[in-house]
Amino acid sequence: MSFPSAPAIPEELDKLMRRMRLPYMRKAAPDVLATARAQRWDPAEVLRLLIAEEVTGRDAATRRLRRSSANFPTGKTLGSWRAEDSTIPEPTQNSLTTLEWIGRAENLVIAGPSGTGKSQIDAAYERRSIAVTSNIHPSGFDTIMPKTLAGASTDRLMHHAHLVTTSGDSHRLAEALAGKGVVPLN
Repeated sequence: MSFPSAPAIPEELDKLMRRMRLPYMRKAAPDVLATARAQRWDPAEVLRLLIAEEVTGRDAATRRLRRSSANFPTGKTLGSWRAEDSTIPEPTQNSLTTLEWIGRAENLVIAGPSGTGKSQIDAAYERRSIAVTSNIHPSGFDTIMPKTLAGASTDRLMHHAHLVTTSGDSHRLAEALAGKGVVPLN
């Protein structure tokens, strides 16, 4: 049994929604308006439903875009994540899976023993380049973090890396002192 499709929305309304870039509202409008007419809905309810459709559609599109730009490795994805097997608190899992932290340019560090589900957000290792600058040589990272974390981080960082070391006095300090008429003592 097939149901008749909802009548098309008026051309002027369609043009306005296109102009305002409201694709999800435009898609939902024929059904919502037909139902609203049949059930004599309050105009505010019609607006609420149409705006909610646009918000839902945009949120879904944003998640798709964030997942795509994150370039998660194939095989281990959030789709294969078993939340019930994780020791990460459920509210934290839910917050992380929205991927909103990526849009805010925040970092994510996941630490734990092998096999506890860290590899799902590990999209950069051997897939992207990263540049790190530090006044500490990578061999000394264990002076600023626990040895186990320093070892694992340095291992992945230095694998396929170019190590460049610099020496000398600070260019910024010399420039700052020169601008004030101060000569550095050597």
